[in-house]
Order: sequence, then C-alpha cells, then structure tokens
Amino acid sequence: MDKNMENFLSVARNQPAKAVPLALIADCPWLPGYAGIDTLDYFLSEEKWFEINLNLRERFPEVVWIPGFWWEYGMAIEASAFGCRLIFHHDQPPSVEPLSTDLSFWKEHIKSPNPEASGLMPLVLRQIERMDAKLEPYGLGQNFACSRGIMTVTSWFMGVSTLMESLITDPGTIVPILEVVTDTIIHWLDAQLARMREPLGILLLDDLVGMISKRQYMKVIDPLFRRIWDHFDGYVKIYHNDTPCEHLYPVLSESGFNVFNFSYQTETGKARQLMGENIVLLGNVAPRDLGAFGKPEQVYQAAWNCLEQVDGKGIVLSFGGGISPGTPAENIDAMSQAIRDWNSQKRD
Repeated sequence: MDKNMENFLSVARNQPAKAVPLALIADCPWLPGYAGIDTLDYFLSEEKWFEINLNLRERFPEVVWIPGFWWEYGMAIEASAFGCRLIFHHDQPPSVEPLSTDLSFWKEHIKSPNPEASGLMPLVLRQIERMDAKLEPYGLGQNFACSRGIMTVTSWFMGVSTLMESLITDPGTIVPILEVVTDTIIHWLDAQLARMREPLGILLLDDLVGMISKRQYMKVIDPLFRRIWDHFDGYVKIYHNDTPCEHLYPVLSESGFNVFNFSYQTETGKARQLMGENIVLLGNVAPRDLGAFGKPEQVYQAAWNCLEQVDGKGIVLSFGGGISPGTPAENIDAMSQAIRDWNSQKRD
C-alpha cells in the first residue's frame, strides 16, 4: 500500500495524519474521453482499462483514486441484475430503462438477484479476480467494493416517479421491495470484497436520498441504510450523495458511514457545522462548473477555500461528486498544486 492511500485511510478513520489527502472519484463518464477512446472499447478491452487506470497514478501522483481500478458500467450493473434494459453508447455510459413502472408488478415479482449469476454482476466479479492477480506484481490491488444505493437501484428498475410516489401513497408495498434491494446491495458488496486480496472499504452512491423529506428518510430509508453500514463494520465506509440536501445532514451523520462526498452547493464550513466532527468530508470543488469548465487558477482558489473553511481538519480534498466528463488534466493539476501548497504551509 502506498503512502497516499495510508494517509487517506488515516484521515478517513479520523486518526492523526501527516497531510490532507486529495482523492477523486473517477469512472466511465470521464475516463474514456480523457483517454481519447470509445466508451465501448473501455468496457471491452482489459488491456486498455488496465493501462488507463494505471497511468492515472503516474500522471497524478498526489491523487488517491476512489475506489481505484473500478470495474463499472455506469449505473448498469445493479440495474441489469433486476432485468432492466440497457442501451450502450460509444461516447457515454449505458442508459437504463425500467423493466416495469407498475408497482403491483414488483410487489408480485421482486426477488433478490444472485450476484454470482445475475445481469452483469458475475462478469464484474470475474474481472475483479482477473485484475487483482494482474495488479499484484505492481504492489497494487482493488480495495473498495462499490454499489449504487437503495433508492437509486430501485429507481432504475421501476422508474423514479413510481418510487417517489409510492413512498407517500403506498409505503406498505414499497418498503418490502426496498428491503429486498438492501439485501441485494449487501450481497453484492460482500461478493466483491471476497475477491479482493486487501479489502479496505465500501463506496455507496445514492443521490435520490437527498430528494425526500427528513420524515420519509427517518421512517423508511434510515433503518435500511443502517443495515448496510452496520454489516460492514470495520471497513472504511464512503457515502456519495451530491444532491443538495442539507436538511438531512444531521441525521445522515448518525447512520454509520465515515466519509461523505456531498454537493458542491454546500460549503465545507456549513457541512462541518451540520455533520459534526465525526464525519470526514470528501469535497468540495464544483465538478462541472469549475472542474470541467473552469480555469486552473479558479480550481486552485476553490480548493484552497474548501480547505481554509475547516482549517484542513477532517477533510479529504475532492470534487463535490465524481469527475465530470470533459474535465481537463490541468484542472486536476491545479487541485494537486493546492494540496501540495497547503500541506507544505502546514509543515512550515
């Protein structure tokens, strides 16, 4: 394990650390375009996938890549396990179409898919096994299991409108469905971790949670979230939700994760105030407006402002979300320079 990852893990666990880390979430909306290849080639060629992800470490030596060497197909993996139709593209991640938007269909037919046999899941598990062996001679590995979250996965197979409406009008039907999805997510994450030589943590991504009220969250989602976080006790647990949802921050902070990747629309100082001292913040430079379209000097200043608001404590510098499509290398360089300057100033 390299020093950057060791430092990141110390901060993520709220332990003393030598420096503020820089960690970025990179996946297929950005990587194929950054590398100048067809998105389908990124999915199909293990050699290209390996080369692109390995070169990230050399091109951006300050960055910890979260989850790093990530086998993913946009939102398609979990959706495919529930039978959704996938539409692949040459220049963007696959689109997902719901299998049925009829709640009564899912009440009758919902069942937990087997990660070893359902949809794209077994292919990804095999890819993890193959690449973990290939990474070993480099002293590297795949360390973080990843899944979309309860509401996001459910929205893909039944549609967002059906999900949101049922939370209000028919909780008696939707809750058992959400429980099946929760079990599936746990099994899916377990299956990934079992393939890794050195499993360190999990990354759960669920923006839709930010679109419900605090009352709905506490009544329906919080108990299910806690089941996931409690199941992975001892691992570093990262939660991504870049929907503006400050009304949920205080209750989210008590659910059981360690690190929160949140909306760029919330300043880091405000997030610290709402989340408390126990949650490590992962952010919070605007990924699209600055990361993709801003100038390097603007990105540098925004990164510095994020660190300054919390005096560099309990924070991992990042974008307020994943790396947006079209983000130039120069803007990541600007974040790297900001973190070097900040850590150098603190040492002096």
